[in-house]
Amino acid sequence: MIVNIRSKNVMKVFLIIIYLVLTVSGVTLMKLGGNPGTLSIKDNTFSFGMSLTSLAGFVCYIGSFLLFTRMVVIFDLSYIMPLCTGIVQILTLIIAFWVFNEKFTWHTIVGASAIIIGIVLMNMKK
Repeated sequence: MIVNIRSKNVMKVFLIIIYLVLTVSGVTLMKLGGNPGTLSIKDNTFSFGMSLTSLAGFVCYIGSFLLFTRMVVIFDLSYIMPLCTGIVQILTLIIAFWVFNEKFTWHTIVGASAIIIGIVLMNMKK
């Protein structure tokens, strides 16, 4: 029984990690691709174009959305939404700094600290 509960918890953590990787990868790849895509209908022909990097990001982001719809069913919404959103924000901030050379300001640091403190407080055992 304990092994079964533990394996379910490991699977839940694994789902969260995969979701985070897909979401942050998706956003990062779309930004790196620099092409939001083109969509047109001309002469009854549908056309859609996107760079391969942007397409990879788009696929990651769709995968993260589909995974998140499953996570919403498995977890309490008041737990999973703030947890994942906060972690995605922090990871995106780190990627923006390292990959895109975006600058941190003291506002950024204070805001990120508030997010981290909020995540910790929400997940403290009662």
